[in-house]
Amino acid sequence: MTPCLRPLLFGLVLLPLAAQADRPLAVVAPWEITGLDPSTSGYVFARMRVAETLIDTDADGQPAPGLASGWQVSDDGLTWRFTLREGVTFHDDSPLTAQAAALSLEHALAKPGILDSAPIVAIEAEDADVVVHLDSPFAPLPALLAHSTTLILAVDAFDDEGRATQMIGTGPYRVASVAPPQRLTVERFDGYWGETPAIGSASYLAVGRGETRALMAESGDADVVFTLDPASRARLARHDRLALHAEPLPRTIVFKLNAEHPFLEDERARQALSLAVDRVGIAAGLLRHPEAAAAELFPASLGPWHLGLNTNGGTAAEEAQDVERARELLTELGWEANGRGMLERDGQPFQLTLRTFSDRPELPLVATALQDQWREIGVALEVAVGNASEIPSGHRDGSLELGLMARNYGLVPDPLGTLLDDFGTDPETMGGDWGAMGWRDADVAAWLDTLRQEADMDARAELAGQVARRLNEAMPVVPVAWYQQTAAVNAELEGFSIDPLERSYRIDELRWGE
Repeated sequence: MTPCLRPLLFGLVLLPLAAQADRPLAVVAPWEITGLDPSTSGYVFARMRVAETLIDTDADGQPAPGLASGWQVSDDGLTWRFTLREGVTFHDDSPLTAQAAALSLEHALAKPGILDSAPIVAIEAEDADVVVHLDSPFAPLPALLAHSTTLILAVDAFDDEGRATQMIGTGPYRVASVAPPQRLTVERFDGYWGETPAIGSASYLAVGRGETRALMAESGDADVVFTLDPASRARLARHDRLALHAEPLPRTIVFKLNAEHPFLEDERARQALSLAVDRVGIAAGLLRHPEAAAAELFPASLGPWHLGLNTNGGTAAEEAQDVERARELLTELGWEANGRGMLERDGQPFQLTLRTFSDRPELPLVATALQDQWREIGVALEVAVGNASEIPSGHRDGSLELGLMARNYGLVPDPLGTLLDDFGTDPETMGGDWGAMGWRDADVAAWLDTLRQEADMDARAELAGQVARRLNEAMPVVPVAWYQQTAAVNAELEGFSIDPLERSYRIDELRWGE
């Protein structure tokens, strides 16, 4: 117990109402603060409601007005005009102008981020409008402008090189202190253009170990703790001082495969590994959410991208497992069992290394389950648990064989933005850090390219289904389970909810109960 944080929770001492109103909020989550720039840590400042984007999302996850009160696109689809909300000021009391917003977006465009997938030619200010010029139509542009890498900061937030050296946003909270990689404190911004938050100050602490986060919730050292491992969730559910919350997310636990690896270059090998996975067992036994078992990348919440694969009366996840068929496919590829039941071909054992990380505590558990299940078909798997950065670094240097991760297909209110990064049209960048590795498909590239420009909803739905089916056949990335965000919350807090798009922790909607 940290006395300075919790002198009021235990015993019979109750806070006076005035003190309760000033009581700070403590938020704990796994994700480190790697700097002040939105390109690297924008998600933390967006979730803590320090900075905002031109486009927000509505209750259905669709683009909605944010700092832009509305937008229009030209008939040829090449010019987008975003009209700024009036009366907005930054935390340094400078006004939100079209010039300041355009400058922020220009800095975002110059760095790696979601805007890389948009064919942007220029960003400029015209009166109260931010105008974005494209060299080809790009229908999901508003959705991309809801991403945390496009946070709008004040002019003085940036140095002469375009680096963010201060976090000066427009949100209901402003930065009081920041100590990367772990700590951030924020305080209420009384000049906020929207509704004033009830809680005056809050802190954010990045804690990588799931067990430690759970202990902080249990002891009262944190008020809101995100991302609980299944064992901790079961234990914390018995505490009457805590309320547990869970929300399904458009995030999928997947493993990506190096399709240029000699063992994995034939799609039959990738299919065999998928067929050997007991998704139902993993979802029920490890994740404690049987309904989370995923036979395809995209959950039903993503509409036309969801295929609905069950055909024979069972669930899609049950039908996705066929161990005998997996063995047949591997035999077709020349693999034979040795005296110990492990596969060999041309004197080489079928042995692979899977990298994963513990920031999401369920991933090492799933990795161990895959290790056991693949041993049943003769595949030897070594599990390496390290940092999340080892998957993208292994992708870039070609050393990655398999990577287990949780991929968020709802980073923006249209999954196309993420899919363009993961499976997109540029042969030099296709796959990004988290998508396909060593895999190219001309049809998928063409379909995604058409989706960039297509405005007709029926045509978009058909193309989305075609992309989803091809990915399910070729399996450059293999689904295991759909993710659920979890949180343990101090029972004295009112108004808590989980944002299914993970754009905000919604701390400005919270209040302490009287």
